[in-house]
Order: sequence, then C-alpha cells, then structure tokens
Amino acid sequence: MPPAPVYLDHNATTPLDERVLEAMLPFLRESFGNPASRTHPYGWAAAKAVDEARQRLAAGIGAQPDELVFTSGATESCNLAIKGAAWALADRGRHLVTCATEHRAVLDPCARLAREGWEVTVLPVDGWGRVSPEQVAAALRPDTVLVSVMLANNETGTLQPVAAIARVCHGRGVLLHCDATQAVGKIAVDTTDLGADLVSFSAHKLYGPKGVGALVVRRRKPRMRLAPLLDGGGHEQGMRSGTLNVAGIVGFARAVEVCLETLADEGAREAALVHRLREGICSQLEDVVENGHPTERLPNTLNLSLAGVDGGALILGVREIAVSSGSACSSAEPEPSHVLLAIGRSRHLAGASLRFSLGRSTTAGDIDVAVASVVRTVRALRAQRR
Repeated sequence: MPPAPVYLDHNATTPLDERVLEAMLPFLRESFGNPASRTHPYGWAAAKAVDEARQRLAAGIGAQPDELVFTSGATESCNLAIKGAAWALADRGRHLVTCATEHRAVLDPCARLAREGWEVTVLPVDGWGRVSPEQVAAALRPDTVLVSVMLANNETGTLQPVAAIARVCHGRGVLLHCDATQAVGKIAVDTTDLGADLVSFSAHKLYGPKGVGALVVRRRKPRMRLAPLLDGGGHEQGMRSGTLNVAGIVGFARAVEVCLETLADEGAREAALVHRLREGICSQLEDVVENGHPTERLPNTLNLSLAGVDGGALILGVREIAVSSGSACSSAEPEPSHVLLAIGRSRHLAGASLRFSLGRSTTAGDIDVAVASVVRTVRALRAQRR
C-alpha cells in the first residue's frame, strides 16, 4: 500500500489536535447533558462548560463572552450575519456591498438576497486581490445597510485592510461583516481592533472539531439584533436556536488557546517553509505565477499558477502531496477559481493553479517532497504538449 500523501491543504481543514480531543472527551462520554436542561446536575455541568468555554474563546479573540453566538460553522455564521442583518434592517435599506474574492459562504447569501429584491454591489479587487477603503466608501449609498469583506483569503492568503474599511463603514452608519475564518489561529486577531460589527470563524480551520463555529455580534447601542435563520427554542440570545454542541464548543475554545500559545513562532516557521517551497519550485520551473499579495498575506499559504499544463492533469499528477486548486467548498465545480479570475488571471492560469497551505505538522522534508512532485509533474506535462 502506498504511503499517504503529504498533507498540504490546511486551509481546507486541519487535523484535530490531541489536546483538543482530550478536552472534548468528557463531554462525549459522562458529561453528556444538554446545557438548556436547567433542572438537574447534568444540564448544569453542560451549561457551566459552555459558559467557561465562551469566556476563554472570547478572551482569545478580543471579544466579550456575550458577543459570541455559537453556530455549526463559518458558513452558517456568514449566512446569519448577512441574511440576519439584511432582514433585520430591511426597513432602513436594501443595499449590500461585498467584493469579488469572497468565499462562497458570503457570495451565495448575497446572491440569494439579490434574488429576493436586495441590491448587491460586488467590488473588483486589484491584481493582488485587495479592495481599498476608498472603493468601499465610493460604493456606499444612503440605503446601504451592510458591507462584507473577509480578513484573509482562503485561496491566496491575501489580507484585506479590514480595520480601515470598518472606519469608513462606521463613519457612514453602515455595518461591517468580516469573514475571519482563515485568519483566526494563523495570525493575531483581536475583534475589537478589527472594528467589524460581525465576525465569522470556525473551529476546524484551527485544529478544532468540525461542526462548530461562531459569530461575534459586537455590542452596539441599541443592541444589535439579527433576524434568526432558525426558529426554535430561542438559544444564543434568540439568534441561533438549537441544542448547543457542548463538546465542540469546549474543543473550539481549547483549539484557540493552543494556537495562541505558539502563534508568532509557528507563523514564522511556516513562512520560512513557504519560502523554501516557493524557491524550490520557481528555481527549477519557468512560467510560474504567484497569486496573492507579496507581504500582506497569511504565513502558511502559497498559490501558484503553472503555465503550459492542464489543471486536471496537474492535480492528478502530484499524487505524493495533498493539495487543492482552490476552495474546498468549490472543488466539485469544474470552473476555474473565481478568486484567481478576479485578480486578472486567464482561465488557463486560474485552472492550472495549486494552493499549498501548511500546518503544524509540516516539515522541511515534506516541502522537499512537494517540490520534487510539482517539478516532476509539470515537466512531464509540458513535454507531452510539445
């Protein structure tokens, strides 16, 4: 049986950290109570665990505990933020603003609202994938109620100037939602400094469990109330009904704590490995285009387009490594990456791209395997075209 490929797709998902699993196990076994059960010790223990996890998680991202709304993941958090704000503020206006390189968890809810009568402005980005505060300011109208701009792009790693965009939005009385899913756990994220009113993120991107996420709903005067997506028991301050995933929430908080313990050192280590990967490939292959901002970027992400090869054959050829050609949520679609098309890449280059996203377990030896695999595959595919 061949060895498992080297895993270089950490922006799609991460393995569950053993320390996180250890924290979760009691709530999958003996402490199995429902935190909404307020009449017996099983429910009390579960509620206490959720409260403590909420406090620790909030402290890790610069939020207040009562600002956290737990969800099933970042997709639900983004939907709750965008649809919930749009529905709640429909009497104020029906105009939304976002940008072309957002994740489908943002673009698709905006498209849904557009079909229901809202107007959506999708801003273009520059060649590095950035949108400027000035662009956002120019797009705002008297009936604009929400802007949605991600912090870190999941395909290229490019960082957006969210704090500056927040100041623009607040100066015009407009809410800002930020999808921070790829940023939390990889770089320091303080939601107070970020300035966004709504911040989405998820546990499984930072060595936590799948199936749990959060939406930060910042305090405002008067208190912001989102229209819920789900009707039920009125959990999470009425914004997200449903029995809380106690084990997942406990694991979520522990995962953030573990990330914060070594955030700077791990970021520097992964950035050095990315440099090794980039230089190893680019020194041996011609016609390689790097996608994303050269400095304002996640430390673990490298996206390369390789001219002269078929994208499908490229992915099949690099069998020694587990990588992607775009977002995991869009991998079933035959179309090239909408992110790479938005930054000006041709359909050919967008289709012939590889996203490498490194993680805690990535070693220099793994990088050398990746370099050898990519160089061998590209050379073979280019030779076939001659």
